[in-house]
Amino acid sequence: MNNPVDIIGDIHGHAGELKALLASLGYRRHGTGFRHSERSGVFAGDFVDRGPEIGEVIAIARAMVDSGDARAVMGNHEYNAIAFHTRRPGTLDEWFRPHSAKNRKQHQATLDQLSPRELDDAIAWFQTLPVAIELGGFRVVHAAWRDQPIATIDRELRSRGRFTPEFLTESERKGSDLHAAIEDVLKGPELKLPAGHRIVDKAGHSRDTVRVKWYESPNQRTYRDYHFGSDDVPDLAIDPTLLRGMTGYPAEAPPVFVGHYWLTGTPVPLAANVACTDYSVAKAGKLVAYRWDGEAVLSAKKFHWVEQAV
Repeated sequence: MNNPVDIIGDIHGHAGELKALLASLGYRRHGTGFRHSERSGVFAGDFVDRGPEIGEVIAIARAMVDSGDARAVMGNHEYNAIAFHTRRPGTLDEWFRPHSAKNRKQHQATLDQLSPRELDDAIAWFQTLPVAIELGGFRVVHAAWRDQPIATIDRELRSRGRFTPEFLTESERKGSDLHAAIEDVLKGPELKLPAGHRIVDKAGHSRDTVRVKWYESPNQRTYRDYHFGSDDVPDLAIDPTLLRGMTGYPAEAPPVFVGHYWLTGTPVPLAANVACTDYSVAKAGKLVAYRWDGEAVLSAKKFHWVEQAV
């Protein structure tokens, strides 16, 4: 029997909801973190930004990871934070993630709540996080399980160092294999819309790309049918040259758990062996966990959640 685990979705600084969810799952205080006598936790990333208790969220998650009571993968917000706070070598005011108004707004809650020392400490911890976990018959990744991109990231981490300036120089170079891998694994595969088409995403940004259902085959699908979300996407055939080898997540593969996608409503699996645990706690939604006990076919009955506190 595989060790039972509870996979917890994007927290985004909502420590109150995290503590309530852990308590409801039978975890009890253990130092700064929480511990269960028979289970362990897995965090799907995105600890920071947006919420009111970012420092406490980091403290709880880190304590649980350090004590062996949980594991964690990196989210795109942790990756962005590393890039935001890492200077390009040889410059005084150029950063791997530019300090633009848009990027600063996304990161502002973290900047406001953490001291410079706390930020440095958090960034150092983020740099230790894996981008994907495969253990005991299950997988966890923030946005999408793609074998080759994950292998590309792991190879570059080994050769260039863990999110070092050398690594970021390559990962932020558009057109590089590493840049494409980071985009796929931490932010989710996207397709460029046909010329003349744009959508407004959930954050209010105008985009000419859409996230897609990477876990399904794109064959005979339209942009509207294959996109991930509720945007006004054209019902047009997908240009096959844009698919970059996307074939879906194999039905025989181990169950995989993701966060990232700002889902709403009642949690259900995305496929028999795919589940998302991000149900928008930072936007008046739920903080969700999936209680995995070794099953190959996932069940809606295994989701547990708490509503955002008001």
